[in-house]
Amino acid sequence: MTRTPRRAIAIALAAAALALTGCAADSPTPAGGGGAPESSVSGELTIYAAASLSGAFDEIGDAFEQKNPDVKVSGVYDGSSTLVTQLLEGAPADVFASADEATMDKLEDAAVDPALFASNTLVIAVPVGNPGGVDTLDDLADVTTVLCAPEVPCGAASAALLSSAGVDVDAASLEQNVTAVLTKVAAGEADAGLVYATDVVGRDDVEVIVPDGADEVVNHYPIAALSEASNAAGAEAFVAFVLSDEGQRILADHGFGAP
Repeated sequence: MTRTPRRAIAIALAAAALALTGCAADSPTPAGGGGAPESSVSGELTIYAAASLSGAFDEIGDAFEQKNPDVKVSGVYDGSSTLVTQLLEGAPADVFASADEATMDKLEDAAVDPALFASNTLVIAVPVGNPGGVDTLDDLADVTTVLCAPEVPCGAASAALLSSAGVDVDAASLEQNVTAVLTKVAAGEADAGLVYATDVVGRDDVEVIVPDGADEVVNHYPIAALSEASNAAGAEAFVAFVLSDEGQRILADHGFGAP
C-alpha cells in the first residue's frame, strides 16, 4: 500500500516534466529555424566555388544561414583552376567546390574527403537572334567563337566535345571562367560560345543550342571541406547540407544533374 502514494508522486513529477518540455518546445525558435533544435554551428564561413555554381550556391548559402542563424556564409566564385591556385598560395577558405574532379585532385590532402554533388554538360550559347547562323558544333569553326581556357574545367570539357566531333576552333579568346564566355556572347562580342547548361537557365539575353554528343561529355562536381579551414565545424555542416535532399533540390532547380 505504501507504493501507491510514491507512484502517484512519480506520475505527477513525470507529467510536470513533460509539461515543461512542451513549453520549451513551444518557445520561439530563431528565424529560419523551422522548429528544429538550435544549431551549434556559428561564425563566418568562406566558400570557394566554380563560377558556374554562383547562382545555386548563393541560394544554398541563404538556406544554410536560415537553418544556422549564427553563421555568415560568403561565396567566392571564379574558374576552378584559378581558385585552386589561390588556395595553394594560402587564401583563407573553409570549403572548395570544383567543376571537375581533376581540379579538385590538385589540392591533394588539403581537401578532406571530396564528395561528388552535381553534374553538368555543355551547350552552345549564341546572342539573341543568332546572327552567326550557328546550328551545330561544326559552325563554331566559321564564326567568332569564345571558349574557356583549356586549363579550366569548362575549357577541358569544351576541348573534349570539339575533339569528339572532329571540329577545330580557333577561338577569338580563351576565358578563365565560364561566366566570362557567356558575358561576351550576351554582349554580342562573339557569335557563339560553349558554356554549361546551367549557365543559361532563366537567361533571355542568349539563345541555346544543345549540340550532338553533349551528353557524352559530363563534368562531375566534387566538394570538400579544407584541412586548413578556420571554421571546421561550419565547413563540415555546409558540405553535408549541399549533399542533403534540400541542397540537391536547389541544385536541380538551377539545372544541375545528379552526381
